[in-house]
Amino acid sequence: YCDVGIAEQHCVTLAAGLACEGMKPVVAMYSTFLQRAYDQLIHDVALQDLDVTFAIDRAGLVGPDGPTHAGSFDLSYLRCIPNMIVMAPSNENECRQMLYTAYHYPGPAAVRYPRGGGTGVPIQFTMSLMELGKAQILHQGQKIALLAFGSLVTPALAAGQELNATVVNMRFIKPLDEELLIEIAQSHSLIVTLEENAIMGGAGSAINECLAAHHLTLPTLNLGLPDSFLEHGDPDLLLANCGLNTAGIVKSIKDKLRHITTKTD
Repeated sequence: YCDVGIAEQHCVTLAAGLACEGMKPVVAMYSTFLQRAYDQLIHDVALQDLDVTFAIDRAGLVGPDGPTHAGSFDLSYLRCIPNMIVMAPSNENECRQMLYTAYHYPGPAAVRYPRGGGTGVPIQFTMSLMELGKAQILHQGQKIALLAFGSLVTPALAAGQELNATVVNMRFIKPLDEELLIEIAQSHSLIVTLEENAIMGGAGSAINECLAAHHLTLPTLNLGLPDSFLEHGDPDLLLANCGLNTAGIVKSIKDKLRHITTKTD
């Protein structure tokens, strides 16, 4: 263990140097503070395609820690970097398996996970590699497809069951499960993306880009954090204020469906 103190740029460059010498460093850092080492992340690690694993804590809203500690932007600033693999677990067991997968990936890989406890799922103590870029269908529904990333998988599943919508745990922001995405786009009439990250440039934007690249045109709804700095407070209340709890998700989808119906009429 190397505690570098409050020196994020040095931390990432140190990890790059260790990787150059054949070691497999794991950089454990808050999402908001990795922003300080963005130049080193790009030029020292990603450009050289070095084998560095990033364990990114405090992804999404952090409640009482306030806007300086909120990890609202990592999906946006990570997915545009070449050679990066980006994952977001939906629960504590999946987080373990993703960290294991990222560690064994022979290049730069990031796992971003939220502050606080997990959802209470059983822990699989046997570690196993996950197939890169492979999503998981949690609930098969009709017409509406909810594509959820990380911490929003749980409320998305509850909303999807209420709406009889298909719910997918996307798992990977980069690479996306394009094969499944194309299949869903061809069999559903509305795609909803959900992420605890800024909407602008985030995982939902990646979905939109993929659909456009494959010439797939259908209504989409991107749900995530607004274009503003959110103050400190109870995390559940903050998510509710952003419309990212189950009730808020259902309301946004129903509003979108009404808009589609009115526009069609």
